[in-house]
Amino acid sequence: MERRKPGKAAKPTIADVAALAGVSVSAVSKVVNDRGGISAPTRKRVLDAAAKLRWSPSATAVALRGARTRAIGMVAGRSTDVLATDPHFTLLISGIERELAPADFGLLLHIVGEEPGAEERAYRRLAEERRVDGVILTESRIGDPRFELLRQLRLPAVLVGEPWREDPVASVGAEDQEAGLRDAVRHLLEWGHRRIAYVSGPEDRVHTVYRRRVFRSALAERGLRPWRVLVSDFSAQDAVAATRELLAADAAERPTAILFANDTMAVAGMNAARRLGFDVPGELSVLGHDDLPLGELVFPQLTTVAQDVEALGRAAAVEMFRLLDLPHSPPPAIRPPTLIPRESTGPVADGS
Repeated sequence: MERRKPGKAAKPTIADVAALAGVSVSAVSKVVNDRGGISAPTRKRVLDAAAKLRWSPSATAVALRGARTRAIGMVAGRSTDVLATDPHFTLLISGIERELAPADFGLLLHIVGEEPGAEERAYRRLAEERRVDGVILTESRIGDPRFELLRQLRLPAVLVGEPWREDPVASVGAEDQEAGLRDAVRHLLEWGHRRIAYVSGPEDRVHTVYRRRVFRSALAERGLRPWRVLVSDFSAQDAVAATRELLAADAAERPTAILFANDTMAVAGMNAARRLGFDVPGELSVLGHDDLPLGELVFPQLTTVAQDVEALGRAAAVEMFRLLDLPHSPPPAIRPPTLIPRESTGPVADGS
């Protein structure tokens, strides 16, 4: 069978590129997938041949210029139900896209759920199929296995937040992480609260452990201890269950204020308390974390700790471009977490 010659009207193939460059098909594959073992002159011949034939490996979505996919990956190991009610994630993506879009990069998002091994399989697939140039990680974990895995896969990574222990992984975050939560505790203490409960996130999340330590430390400075600390999965359902459990106690054993690990839980907890007949903030003060837009839309408006989430997303994208040795904007300034007092907190009720 006669091989179709380069230059015919039919769409060129990888074999045509190999023939024109005088190399094997596997050599062309190595060039477009940015693998080793190819000399600089051979690489140039392959790229020149591909350009002359106007061929690109569309099946693998690899751009010839710089052998980039022009895509950044993000794998979310959380259930779709939790993500659907978490505007924090949307704000983070918005910040990432603000940097990616002008550079003609896209964000490839995989939501894999919480099944063991699902994230690892997703990262391996992204690396093996050369679908992304790097990945942005969220929700640093205790003993996080992703850092070593991505190094083995030779996939550049940027973590939003801080690793559990010192690690060479690139990370972005505000310099002062404690101020907001310390101010939140101080705010409640100034209103006279002493029975303060905290509904935190999952035990394996670094920021969960970190914030709980700050919470305990801020109370200890006043000679106090947390009234109760409950663990949740960040969901509204868990927040409702935690609120009902905390408020089911006798009056003398109930907290007069509840801190929640995010605003979605705080709003759900506040609604649960009101349905149980408790006035907010007359009988119970409620305080959230993240300063999501919904906090200003509810009644009473939610007191919260603001995080510069969009700036964190932008900073992660800028750091990724830096790792990839690509042009990038200056890293944005990230404001430290800041208390935003609103209507859901107030003085402790008389006799409480």
